[in-house]
Amino acid sequence: MKERLFTRSYMFILAANFLLFFGFWLLIPILPFYLKETYSCPEAMLGAILCCYTVSGLCVRPFSGFLMDKFPRKPIYILCYFVCASIFLGYMTAGVLTWFIVLRALHGIAFSSVTVGGNTLCVDITPSSRRGEALGYYGLTNNTAMALGPMTGLFMHDHVSYEGIFITGMLFSLVGLLCAICVKARTPESIKNRQQEKQQTETATTNSKLSLDRFILIKGIPVSIALLMLSIPYGATTNFVAMYAREIHLDVPSGFFFTPMAVGMGASRLVAGKKVDQGYITQCIHVGLYPVILAFFMLSMCRFIAPESMNAAEWIFFAVPLLLGIGFGIIFPAMNTLYINLAPNNQRATATSTYLTAWDVGIGIGILSSGVIAQHFTFYMVYLIGSVLCTVSLIFFVCKVTPHYNKNKLR
Repeated sequence: MKERLFTRSYMFILAANFLLFFGFWLLIPILPFYLKETYSCPEAMLGAILCCYTVSGLCVRPFSGFLMDKFPRKPIYILCYFVCASIFLGYMTAGVLTWFIVLRALHGIAFSSVTVGGNTLCVDITPSSRRGEALGYYGLTNNTAMALGPMTGLFMHDHVSYEGIFITGMLFSLVGLLCAICVKARTPESIKNRQQEKQQTETATTNSKLSLDRFILIKGIPVSIALLMLSIPYGATTNFVAMYAREIHLDVPSGFFFTPMAVGMGASRLVAGKKVDQGYITQCIHVGLYPVILAFFMLSMCRFIAPESMNAAEWIFFAVPLLLGIGFGIIFPAMNTLYINLAPNNQRATATSTYLTAWDVGIGIGILSSGVIAQHFTFYMVYLIGSVLCTVSLIFFVCKVTPHYNKNKLR
């Protein structure tokens, strides 16, 4: 008989995660327009300014993983969630670009920490036999927010002031904070397990308390390289796809780009999570990479198809996110579980931190480089390079990461 998955705490952590990411995704597609319209930023500067969010998050993420492994996770999670909600108020008072950059960097610090905490709490409160499925549903809340947030943000951009958008994001985040507070951090069984794990690993870690492995999962470095190459074009897509559509004169509601992506992710996550629980972890990642490679190539080709047939370009433009959703929906729960399986149970937060750090490094590189590449070659080159990077990632994962994982996995 299957262990119960949908407990009260699990439902609250799902709601808290959705509301956190909804507020986050509400801003993502409108920030480039906000910076251009409010501060007259050139395209090359846009990437650098938006990237400060990722850089600040990267600086603290390994330490947040260490702290959440060493101390109770929930108080840190709640504190960081509160900061995330409060930052929206600061955006409304940012009269100069410098103040906006400081706030964006602070938002990155808080958001990177709260995502580590939420992901790790999700693992803590769910049965290990259904971990892949649990992470699949948990990730599905991200995807749903990713569909609704940008669409809502771009719609509001045409009808509401920026202050109204920031207030909306803050209100959703505050409701999410209340849900987060209602999560019961650990079940009695997980307390017992953590005590046993601590006793088992105490001797092994006595002489390496300050080792790098306390902040970064060393065994996760090979897979982090493959993941980083995947996240570079992903970051470029989520931040600049609306500008790309305008650049090639596609008369489409670009906010809806994220809806088929979320549909694809949602459908594939539900299947992939169960396959992961059956042990098909590396196989899921292999399969998921193919539609991702194809999608970025198709997106780059829209620039050449649009002058010949605007209709065909529009169909391709919305087929791309569906393929991306299917591919990443298969990859994400498998990749998350892969990191968890490489780490001792008392380093779950460190494993999660390493996973998210690799993802964020690529996102940051994608954002930073996209503006520069677009200024010289237009955005189509960003996505063509992205397709090549994903192909390299697939080859590296098959040849290097898969054998490494099979050799070093702990469960």
